[in-house]
Amino acid sequence: MPELVVLWTDALIFLLIALVLLFGRLTASREHLRAPWRTVARSRMGMGALVVLSVYVLIGVMDSVHYKPLLPEAERTAEVTHSNEVQSLLDYLLTPLREQQEKTYSAPLATHLYSKENIEQADGQMVRDYPRLKYGGAHLQDPQQEWAADVAWTAIIGAQEALLAWLSVTGIITFWLACRAGRSFFQQCQLILYSRTEVPWRVIFIVLGIILLAAFTAANLGVKYHLLGTDKVGEDVLYQTLKSVRTGLVIGTLTTLIMLPAAILMGIMAGYFRGWVDDVIQYIYTTLSSIPGVLLIAAAILMLHVYMNNHADEFASLVERADLRLLFLCIILGITSWTGLCRLLRGETLKLRELDYVQAAQAFGVSHFTIIIRHILPNVLHIVMITVVLDFSGLVLAEAVLSYVNIGVDPTMNSWGNMINSARLEMAREPIVWWSLVAALIFMFTLVLAANLFSDAVRDAFDPRLRGGS
Repeated sequence: MPELVVLWTDALIFLLIALVLLFGRLTASREHLRAPWRTVARSRMGMGALVVLSVYVLIGVMDSVHYKPLLPEAERTAEVTHSNEVQSLLDYLLTPLREQQEKTYSAPLATHLYSKENIEQADGQMVRDYPRLKYGGAHLQDPQQEWAADVAWTAIIGAQEALLAWLSVTGIITFWLACRAGRSFFQQCQLILYSRTEVPWRVIFIVLGIILLAAFTAANLGVKYHLLGTDKVGEDVLYQTLKSVRTGLVIGTLTTLIMLPAAILMGIMAGYFRGWVDDVIQYIYTTLSSIPGVLLIAAAILMLHVYMNNHADEFASLVERADLRLLFLCIILGITSWTGLCRLLRGETLKLRELDYVQAAQAFGVSHFTIIIRHILPNVLHIVMITVVLDFSGLVLAEAVLSYVNIGVDPTMNSWGNMINSARLEMAREPIVWWSLVAALIFMFTLVLAANLFSDAVRDAFDPRLRGGS
């Protein structure tokens, strides 16, 4: 059996999933929390974006299940049975993309390298031409004649598989909805087709169909070709881009998990107790806000880099070393990003503490802790929710910017920021290598756009002023 490896960020990711499930259970038991989420579920943009976000989360979770694979029988010993290489479940699923490594650059769906090289002919004569790829299009006998038809036929097969999968998934969901509502299957299909359901299932199914079409087509083409090309060392760009999903999600979610306790605790304390408590907390976040965030992050990453170089024997693999730097980056971003939410919660708490029911609770001698938990905290949750979903996309973009200036994640870790950073030199080549930059931008743009659309739906549902005006 493979040896399970739990990295620091893996543990925090699964802790975050457990907290989300716990929050979901809490929401299901309270009507005042269920009502805003029902509004989100009725939003077409929000639910379409949620489907896209769910795909990204699924990729990130699969990439967070790490293990050390078993060594081949010939290489095993009594003491060593597992490889030192740390892989993930996503690596296992993407084995063809991970192992099919070329010599250097190749364009998307290409059958030859991107640059000319000296090729020795059978008669010993040297010719300067584009060499054939080792894996991309290797099954073709005559690429010039067979390439277009093979790509088209492979894409058609992928589309057929996507259609079959889409029909299966939508059929199961529609049948479940029909049984739940006591309707026939065809009646439920008509309601979904004409958008007469409370939840916009038609939008959900359309977005799901687009995703399945892209996934199955990419899977079929990715086995035969390098769908998004290869980089300088011949690694598949599609593999790099999918592996970068986890890094973006970790930056966006774990940073939030780290900053929320400090922001909620200090913001409510400053607004509720006022006096010297308010003065101290204001002094802390004002001082922290006056320090340039980039300089603070650069100093922290530099100190961590020195520590890791002086204690290299503490890290069993490069993956663990890169994971520690990623965790440290999340901590630093969390420390520098909690001040905005803290200000918002302080202002809202100053208003809430003057309301009649809070004043009555104080007059009856209810403890401060009980008042905060039962009266203050539930009434500021909408601010916390809105801030969390709005800050997520900003943190994903921050990782790209920090990696671009070499103070982000470890250079050995796959991330969109590292891909964009390496694209600086590639764009200066002749001919230009553009696909690494474009692939990173497309995946990052899709994630950020989906997060922004979903955050708009959450904001509209949870903001009391917007709810009051609707």
